Amino acid sequence: MNNSIPEKNIIWHHQLCSALAELKIECHFFWFNDFELLKLVDHDFTIHLVNLNHHFCPEDLTKLQGEYTAKGPKLIHLWEDVWITRSKQVLGRIASLLGLNNRIHGRKTTIQKITKPIAQSFLNENHLQGYVSSRYKLGLFDKEQLVAVATFSALRKMNYEENYKSAELIRFAVKTGYSVTGGLSKLISHFSEQYKPDDLMTYADRDWSTGGAYVKLGFINTDSLPPQYFCLDEHFNRSLIKENHFPRKTVFNTGSLKYILKF
Repeated sequence: MNNSIPEKNIIWHHQLCSALAELKIECHFFWFNDFELLKLVDHDFTIHLVNLNHHFCPEDLTKLQGEYTAKGPKLIHLWEDVWITRSKQVLGRIASLLGLNNRIHGRKTTIQKITKPIAQSFLNENHLQGYVSSRYKLGLFDKEQLVAVATFSALRKMNYEENYKSAELIRFAVKTGYSVTGGLSKLISHFSEQYKPDDLMTYADRDWSTGGAYVKLGFINTDSLPPQYFCLDEHFNRSLIKENHFPRKTVFNTGSLKYILKF
């Protein structure tokens, strides 16, 4: 084990620590085997800091997260490139996971269809992975303020049952600094009533989640998808590697969990 941390790693580690301090979240660094970890004091929450000059494989990270899950504390994997490109969204997600946001009751909100530009702007501002193409876009409004967005695929015919149609929840995000109690459930119910799918599928990013929020809504875990590899451009933007060729700057995730909700 080598506990000497390169200077460039120290820079982004302490940027994160300083940003958390501004949110009044105390933290401290420690090592576990070869993993650099950040413990959030007074919270059952640990961040694994994954540097670009890493020597890990996905199985190493999956094993670490499994060990923490078995003991109870939550652990997420935060990659250096994600912090560099999406620091605001990272801090918003952490604050949400810690329950530090201002709460809005979903029953006080209204649902409206929104345009692609509005959905794109909101998700790029508030979702860790930003906007991707979708068929249906719904916004949750607190009076005139857009506080959450959910996007869905078109309905797809499934071959295993006549007239059976499935849809995908592609993105869901809440405005940074807020949590909407019952917001996702309300949006899913509205989508179901309007478009009548037989089921709704979605995916949980294993770097950040084990899908507990979906389970609470009645989703069932049906599959575990393998890790994906990405190359980075000069601005640290990720591009999915589809062939067995890995450029010098390569990062990965720990895969995803597939969930299905039947109506």
